[in-house]
Amino acid sequence: MLISVIPIGNSRGIRLPKAILDQLHVSDTLELEVEDQQIILKPVTKKPRHNWNEAFIKMHQEQQDTMLLPETKVPEAFEWEW
Repeated sequence: MLISVIPIGNSRGIRLPKAILDQLHVSDTLELEVEDQQIILKPVTKKPRHNWNEAFIKMHQEQQDTMLLPETKVPEAFEWEW
């Protein structure tokens, strides 16, 4: 299928046929990759941060949620110098 590259403001874009977007269940976001001189568009199937809550619970259960650096205490008498 040949499609035209069109001007969009200072950028350029392409129009994708609705039938193709519907076939791939694309709502409003695509993942774009450039590989071997090709542009690859993929539908986004997962939401960002999907399952993070479960991962955090698992980290806590396995005691992997400790601080990487020790807490530092700032003296109360500390004054900023300008």
